[in-house]
Amino acid sequence: MAQHSSKRYPTEFKRDAVELVRSSPDHTVAQIAEALGVTAQSLRSWVAQAGIDAGGDRGGALTTPEREELRRLRREVAELRKEKEILRKAAAYFAAETTR
Repeated sequence: MAQHSSKRYPTEFKRDAVELVRSSPDHTVAQIAEALGVTAQSLRSWVAQAGIDAGGDRGGALTTPEREELRRLRREVAELRKEKEILRKAAAYFAAETTR
């Protein structure tokens, strides 16, 4: 199976790329993507996300700040679950120690 490597692009680069797509009606997204050295799918995603962030038709999609908050909350939930499991194991251990 091929490895998928995800390259992270700076927010400013994405913003400029989206603006280039919007201001270049004579060029396709694929042409602009090739000129910028990114995949056409990435550029299409950036354009779509910029539309969502600008208040366009969301169709259930999350804005960038909402995505960031969701990511943060998922990390927090995972950490809390780990802590809960550690406390559960510690309680069981100490309960066993006190019954000996």
